[in-house]
Amino acid sequence: MQFVRVKRGEQIVKGYKEGEILFLENGEKVHESEAHFLTPIEPTKIIAMHLNFPSRIEAFGIKDPRWPSYFMKPLSSLAGHRAEVARPRNTQYLNYEGEIALVIGKKAKGVSREEAWDYIAGYSPVIDYGLHDFRTSDAGSMLRVKGQDGFCPMGPTLIPAHEVDPHNMTVRTYVNGKVAQEGNTGTFKFAFDYIIADLSRLITLEPGDVILTGTPANSRPVQPGDVVEVEIEGYPRLTTTVVESEVDFADFGAQPEDSDNARNTAFEIE
Repeated sequence: MQFVRVKRGEQIVKGYKEGEILFLENGEKVHESEAHFLTPIEPTKIIAMHLNFPSRIEAFGIKDPRWPSYFMKPLSSLAGHRAEVARPRNTQYLNYEGEIALVIGKKAKGVSREEAWDYIAGYSPVIDYGLHDFRTSDAGSMLRVKGQDGFCPMGPTLIPAHEVDPHNMTVRTYVNGKVAQEGNTGTFKFAFDYIIADLSRLITLEPGDVILTGTPANSRPVQPGDVVEVEIEGYPRLTTTVVESEVDFADFGAQPEDSDNARNTAFEIE
């Protein structure tokens, strides 16, 4: 049973998906093609990891990290299945990063690795979009690069933790129907239990909180009109479409920049 949240008129309704039908708490049965999907959960925070897949680490030609590095994405970056993701006009480096979202099931503080598995509600496909034209000005904070509205599409469903083997989950990214990224959790540098234990040493994780657990190699820039999809093997794909948007960046503050830093990150150049 995979859980969903959808919008029906002005109401937000929870339910579950079986085959192509959504069974909603209000008694409705809706074909998935007719549903307006929201993210399957409502987090209090979104935490993302920089590096976890060996293929990504190798692509950048850097040493294995000693420990995870994290950043946060605003809640306003969330978007649902079939969302349009906006690349501002006159920018070049909007990259996809297909990932597995780890969703917390109950309040976690000071959790051991052994206990951590009991704190996972489930998993969902997610795309960590980043506009690397702001890479130089962000200086590691990632707010301009990855915090913009709609830069965290997630869904369409929440896969319950007990349905999958957390040590053998394959995530794939498709661009215009062709596989662009692929990785398996069995190769993770930092497994799900490590991540939860590490974070809960320092902060309280609340039910519904989302942790983006890293992307495989081959993140690349996409263009308006491209369709980017992510799947956890055996489960429904998350689909997004890149569109062009008009954004007035004004004449103050950091501006998009075509820099070596932006290009090197966008194309995984050492």
